[in-house]
Amino acid sequence: MHGAVDERGARGSDHSPFPIPHSRLHNDKILILDFGAQYTQLIARRVREIGVYCEIWAWDHDPAEIAAFGARGIILSGGPESTTLPGAPRAPQQVFDCGLPILGICYGMQTLAAQLGGATEAADAREFGHAEVELIAHDALLGGLSDHGGKPRLNVWMSHGDHVATAPPGFTVTARTDRIPVAAMANEDKRWYGVQFHPEVTHTLQGQTLLRRFLVDICGCATLWTAEHIIEDQIARVREQVGSDEVILGLSGGVDSSVVAALLHKAIGDQLTCVFVDTGLLRWQEGDQVMAMFGEHMGVKVIRVNAAARYFKALAGVADPEAKRKIIGNLFIEIFEEESRKLANARWLAQGTIYPDVIESAGSKTGKAHVIKSHHNVGGLPAHMNLGLVEPLRELFKDEVRRLGVELGLPREMVYRHPFPGPGLGVRILGEVKPEYADLLARADAIFIDELRKVDLYDKVSQAFAVFLPVKSVGVVGDARAYEWVIALRAVETIDFMTAHWAHLPYDFLGRVSNRIINELRGVSRVVYDISGKPPATIEWE
Repeated sequence: MHGAVDERGARGSDHSPFPIPHSRLHNDKILILDFGAQYTQLIARRVREIGVYCEIWAWDHDPAEIAAFGARGIILSGGPESTTLPGAPRAPQQVFDCGLPILGICYGMQTLAAQLGGATEAADAREFGHAEVELIAHDALLGGLSDHGGKPRLNVWMSHGDHVATAPPGFTVTARTDRIPVAAMANEDKRWYGVQFHPEVTHTLQGQTLLRRFLVDICGCATLWTAEHIIEDQIARVREQVGSDEVILGLSGGVDSSVVAALLHKAIGDQLTCVFVDTGLLRWQEGDQVMAMFGEHMGVKVIRVNAAARYFKALAGVADPEAKRKIIGNLFIEIFEEESRKLANARWLAQGTIYPDVIESAGSKTGKAHVIKSHHNVGGLPAHMNLGLVEPLRELFKDEVRRLGVELGLPREMVYRHPFPGPGLGVRILGEVKPEYADLLARADAIFIDELRKVDLYDKVSQAFAVFLPVKSVGVVGDARAYEWVIALRAVETIDFMTAHWAHLPYDFLGRVSNRIINELRGVSRVVYDISGKPPATIEWE
């Protein structure tokens, strides 16, 4: 289809975590070694919020690469293991030999202690939740901090079973609690620090101050990692990578691909062509909105493919969620390939891969992560397309992508929309997907979202959507008996989407949404509200 990829293409399509050489923005950076904690990505996001670039690598990453990475400091994350058991994960010796500042958090502090000659022990009971630590010695990390009117006490968040019983030689115990003798420790000469609590969690009130002290004061990092600088950097890198070549992008209307489109258009203008596949499974009138925003308003070259009929034909009779996902994903690839063949000069494929995708993909390759639902980015398109990869967001978390979108001039309402699944309404219609189901669901969802925005609730919930249930329910329309479909409404509140609570929306609000859906949509006789948390339920129904 296309010619062989040159050296830049080979580098661009490399699926190692960091294929493009880093720029000046990456000179002051932090390495986070992940011991399997649920909060590791949150640590990285907090570091980035302060303005410092960081990367997450597995604790058993190649020690030579750790030494060569060029970090200004190293953070050892928490984790579920116990340092008191044989075979517990350990930091590579290079971490201690490289002379860099170290911050151990929770398990990270425990392995710091265990590896350097201290002692850890299992507690009688896990400590999980709010705690108060007393500062008992001054150091550069915690000295002078207080949540109690100047008294040396901090409100923190704990989540641990084991604890450090004895600090290693050269370390001073700097904090304790009523339950554990070592809540924090420091070796000021070597600039090595450990805290048993979690500074990355907002319940630790001085957490960001603590992290800023470590990054800026102790490690000496400059705070260059801002949306404006990232955009400047990526524009330069994209221009260097693609030269005068043409680039194609699958534009879905989602946040990631939209930000990629805006960024690449700013970088290379008409060298970019977007292919927008209208699957018939998008939000209500989303296809027209995408064309208006990118084609008319921004002047991006967009090819719209109206493929709804092909999707509904391919999905006919298919009820299994994973089978539907694969059909939807494979058909997108098929259509995208058809369109890309028409663009004979395209040498590069742009994708909206973001950093959590990269981490998840790396984890699955090392056997340390399980694929719960099949993913769309990170190698989703076949290698035989012979296109180099352009992934300008692959170093960024979702919140960073949104900030870039606003900085690039995209409407805030678009950039901060709730998550929408890659297969679209295909996995919000339970069972078989039919055109009439998709139309009903898209309209019901639009009513729900419209009402949320009207009363300023949209930004107060993390995700809200409607689900089409393939069951009929008896209703009464006028004096006649009706036997029609059921729509479920789902709204959740969450910080990280790993766990979630159902949103306690006001009853009068839910009643208003229900009335609108039943009155305005022919074919719906009942509306229900999902009050399941995650766990045990997932956020999406399929």
